[in-house]
Amino acid sequence: MPHIKTRDGTDLYIKDWGEGRPVVLIHGWPLSADMWDAQAMALADAGFRTIAYDRRGFGRSGQPWSGYDYDTLSDDLADVLEATGATENVTLVGFSMGGGEVARYMSRHRGKGVIATALLGSIVPYMLKTDDNPDGVPEDQLQQIADGIKEDRAHFFRSTFFPRFFGAGILSHPVSDEVIDTATTIAMQAGLKATLACADSFGHTDFRGDLSAFDVPTLIVHGTRDQTVPIDATARQAARSIAGAQLVEYDGEPHGLTETCGGRLTNDLLTFLGDPNQRSFVAANKSSEPLSA
Repeated sequence: MPHIKTRDGTDLYIKDWGEGRPVVLIHGWPLSADMWDAQAMALADAGFRTIAYDRRGFGRSGQPWSGYDYDTLSDDLADVLEATGATENVTLVGFSMGGGEVARYMSRHRGKGVIATALLGSIVPYMLKTDDNPDGVPEDQLQQIADGIKEDRAHFFRSTFFPRFFGAGILSHPVSDEVIDTATTIAMQAGLKATLACADSFGHTDFRGDLSAFDVPTLIVHGTRDQTVPIDATARQAARSIAGAQLVEYDGEPHGLTETCGGRLTNDLLTFLGDPNQRSFVAANKSSEPLSA
């Protein structure tokens, strides 16, 4: 099943690996499901069914003119679950922009079939700096993203966005140039309309009203030096607002956690998920080892 069709007729590309309790991985902007390959393979090898898909407008999915708001994107997630038959005992894992799909699915679709969630480097609950969200990103910085894309998208991604995403600079280079090149190539597969519209959505959507819908075990992981999605406005706020959430801060890590500390992230996900043979998440997690500090 390389593609499924959403309720509005958009084709979404699907990766469906392994067998067992389903874990659905939702990628960040402006990437595709390929960003998850290392984690997806490890989870499938550990006995989980791992499903990852390209968001509409990105990767190998269709590029419709509309539908880049989070209501539609959460409907797409619901359609992925339905089409793949992953309708119970599901763990949703959202990275960066993907955290918004998780939050909106939990509220708009009442968390149907979901037994656990994970927010990794997530934009939830609110990225924009406002009077009541002082730790957010100023509007002019969000506008700089749109301006850079419109002026020279390839240069912006390769020279500005992804070096910051992965924490690469004069004194620090935690990933190879090839990783940054590959991320740029993946980003350039997305449609320009989708790239701009989704940047507007993740920068301006307020998920604070969605957080009360998280009524399942929730893992939150975030790098303390994330310059793309500031931890104070996102992970720390989410952890305070989601009942029983477990926040794990990766000291000194940037945004691109799947690459800069992929092994640690994979181990923490596996610990959180628990025994793949247990259908009940609470039972699966009862004897789990503590997550990394």
